[in-house]
Amino acid sequence: MQPMRGILLKLIAVLCFIVMSALIKSVSDSVPPGEAVFFRSAFAFPVLFAWLALRGELSSGLRVADPMSHVWRGFIGTTAMGCGFAAVMLLPLPEVTAIGYAMPILLTIFAAMFLNEKVGIFRLSAIGIGLVGVLIIIAPRLTTFSGPEMHTAEAIGVVLMLVSATAAALAQVYIRKMVATERTSAIVFYFTLTSMLLSLLTLPFGWVIPDLGAGLRLVLAGLIGGVGQIVLTSCYRYAPASVVAPFEYASMIFAIAIGYVWFAEIPTRQTLVGAAIVIAAGVLIIWRERRLGIQREKSKRARSLI
Repeated sequence: MQPMRGILLKLIAVLCFIVMSALIKSVSDSVPPGEAVFFRSAFAFPVLFAWLALRGELSSGLRVADPMSHVWRGFIGTTAMGCGFAAVMLLPLPEVTAIGYAMPILLTIFAAMFLNEKVGIFRLSAIGIGLVGVLIIIAPRLTTFSGPEMHTAEAIGVVLMLVSATAAALAQVYIRKMVATERTSAIVFYFTLTSMLLSLLTLPFGWVIPDLGAGLRLVLAGLIGGVGQIVLTSCYRYAPASVVAPFEYASMIFAIAIGYVWFAEIPTRQTLVGAAIVIAAGVLIIWRERRLGIQREKSKRARSLI
């Protein structure tokens, strides 16, 4: 294991996804979310093929044991991506990022529901704290459904981002099941393929021919998204998930910086307070999982000496 390399790769992946979201947001005035999903998926393929070729997995890496599992994972993941892109077009980048932090909390809940993972009082308490943080972030937006059109659009953005976080958590549950029989390279490749094909279903709903500037940004979003996916996958080769997971929250720093410089967005105090609470809850869950993992490892070693 090389934990510092794993952490560095995790930070690069986080930065890639924030830059990708900013690129999508920058074309929100002219390009619908479904079309953005298509570009994000289609132009990730050159990066994916290059990665598979370097690993020598162009043929073996794409074999699957259960094709339908990839279809369902693709459908859920595409829902998460599409709703997330629609939300980033309606809300400030830091706020979208903060609401997205609900995903690990929801993942813990869904893992208990669908994977029969045990959730003790400690994790339940952390989940409760995290949900309070999410409510603090979204409360001002959800009270504006009856207000001006702009405020209503922002409230819709909150709902879309919550749907995105929920779908992303469900996708992660599905992936946890799939890794027992499917290669990581196949999971990444067929998700990208499925999301590209599903995005074509939105073609009748207002696709446009982007101008040169918007087109280049969409292509760049796809390339950077592909790099981010590969770097994220690679970081777990060098460090345990419990080590790199807390660095996901560096995305708030990146989102605030890019949102301020590119879009002149300043996060509200409520967004920052709510994000801090959600981050604290997430770190508590990660810390608890790490402690339990250490205890399990010690128990295994002790049994091996008997």
